[in-house]
Amino acid sequence: YLNKIPLVPDGIYIEEILTKWRGDYDKLEHNHTYIQWLFPLREQGLNFYAHELTQDEIKEFQSTREAKRRFLAAYALMLDFYGIKLLDKSGNVARASNWQERFQHLNESQHNYLRITRILKSLGELGYEAFKAPLVRLFLEESLYHNTLPNMQHSILEYFVYTIRLPATRRRLLRYARQHYRPAHAFLWGPPPKRRGAGGGGAGTVGAGSSGIRAPAPTPEQQRRGEESGGIIMTSHDALKCPELLGGGLKGCAGLGSNVVVLDGTLRMVGGREERNEYNGIGSL
Repeated sequence: YLNKIPLVPDGIYIEEILTKWRGDYDKLEHNHTYIQWLFPLREQGLNFYAHELTQDEIKEFQSTREAKRRFLAAYALMLDFYGIKLLDKSGNVARASNWQERFQHLNESQHNYLRITRILKSLGELGYEAFKAPLVRLFLEESLYHNTLPNMQHSILEYFVYTIRLPATRRRLLRYARQHYRPAHAFLWGPPPKRRGAGGGGAGTVGAGSSGIRAPAPTPEQQRRGEESGGIIMTSHDALKCPELLGGGLKGCAGLGSNVVVLDGTLRMVGGREERNEYNGIGSL
C-alpha cells in the first residue's frame, strides 16, 4: 500500500491497479491474485505469495495516511466493479449509475461472494469495521426487497452478516432480513456448521453452505407458535441437545433431528467446535 513493492505474481504496483484497472471489469473478474494483496487478512488465501497479515503490520497501516488512502481507493474500485458507489468517509454506499448491468453480472458470478467476504473481513482488520454494515444492508435490500441479487441471499445470511463483530449491529440486520424474507416461514440464517469427520464426534455432517444441506424450514404452524411466544425460529446442529439451551431460556424443541429450535426472546448460534466464538453471542432481539 506504500507503492514500494510489486504484487506477486503479477509484478504490478498498487497505484497501477487503482488508476488503470478501474472500469476494466474483465480484468477484475478474471484475475484471481490481486484480491489477496488489496484486502489482506490474518489467514492464508489462495495466492500463497500474499502473506498473512500481522498485528505489527496492522498497527503500522493504521498510522500511515498514504496506506489508508490507497486502501479506501481499492475498496471504491471493487465497489464500482459490483455496481456500487462509496458515498462518504463513514462508509455509506448506494447504487452506482451502472448498477443494473453490474448487479446482473454479480448475481451470476457467484465466486465474487467469496471476494466480498474477504473484503468485509479486511475492512474490520484494518480499522474500518463501521464500513461493513452499510454494505451488508445494501446487499440485503437488493437481494430480499428489490430481488436484484436473489442468488446472494445465502451468502449474506450465512457469511456476510457474521463478519460484523458488534452483536447489536448483526441483530439489526437480521431483523431486517427476517422482515423481508419470502416465504417468511422458510427464513433460515446463521454461519454454516463445519464438516465434522470421524474424529469430530460422530458421522460427518455437511455444513449448510449455499450448496450444502440446510435444516428443514419450519412450517407456518411452527412459525405461528414461535411468534406467539416471542421466540425466534433458528437453525442449529443435529447433535444439539435440549439441555444445552436451558441457559438461553428454552421455550421448546422441534425435535433433535429437525435442526429447528425455538428460544424465548433470544437467538443463538452454536458452532460445531466453537470455532466462531467471536460471532456466536447470545442476545435479545
